[in-house]
Amino acid sequence: MVIDGSATIAELLTAACGLLAHSAGQAARLESELLIAHALDKPRTHLIAWPDKQLSQEQCSLALSLIKRRRQGEPIAYITGEREFWSLSLQVTPDTLIPRPDTECLVARALELLTDIDSPRVADLGTGSGAIALAIARERHDCQVTATDYSEKSLAVAQSNAARLVLKNIQFVQGDWCQALAQDARFDLIISNPPYIAHDDPHLQQGDLRFEPTRALVSGKDGLDDIRRIVPQAKHHLAHRGVLLIEHGYAQGSGVRQILESHGYQDIRTLPDCEQRERLTEGFTGL
Repeated sequence: MVIDGSATIAELLTAACGLLAHSAGQAARLESELLIAHALDKPRTHLIAWPDKQLSQEQCSLALSLIKRRRQGEPIAYITGEREFWSLSLQVTPDTLIPRPDTECLVARALELLTDIDSPRVADLGTGSGAIALAIARERHDCQVTATDYSEKSLAVAQSNAARLVLKNIQFVQGDWCQALAQDARFDLIISNPPYIAHDDPHLQQGDLRFEPTRALVSGKDGLDDIRRIVPQAKHHLAHRGVLLIEHGYAQGSGVRQILESHGYQDIRTLPDCEQRERLTEGFTGL
């Protein structure tokens, strides 16, 4: 079906699904609904409730322009400017990574580690859109979170998200990993989802990764360069029995454990993500 004028919601959905069938497969319906709902500034339930509603030519044209962008591979999160993470609606831009479900496992583990600590201090290194820091700040109102990022544009997005969520227990600092932190700053938990993709990884030419900022994805020949920098820096800023918690690639668990061991961390272990792949590694400071 080709639409060059007005149409009903049902007709527009049918056309959109046809356009996205090849690129999105079984997700074509969902993606069509998300993009059309965004174009209409309505919830997806509106499309279900009013399938016979007649839309204007302008509304159809806007929706189809979004569908075209998605058909060309642009991530839905960048098209709509938002992504849900930990039940929080976050603004995202091409200056930030798109928060992913696997990273919710990082937040869940962080909250477990903080369970018995009153008024914990947490640093989130390379915060991007602020997803991790904001999720922790929302769950633990007694927690003081410091979020850092090298990119001023990323920090601006994170600060905007914090303001929209009215979270007051978080501060943002610009700088490269722990260099952004005050020399005497100490934390119960330092957490990071750093770049961990090798520079020649073919996945960089596929899917959403083609559109995301390279500096937030790539970290040297084996993907571990930034983790090698974070591990020794973080140890200086961890309190007694503080913990460093890092997300990494599913095949990097052994390498990350070795880096932590070489810098004297203790009780090191790697934990799985929701698909049971090695995804998180943690290490503690002295007994």
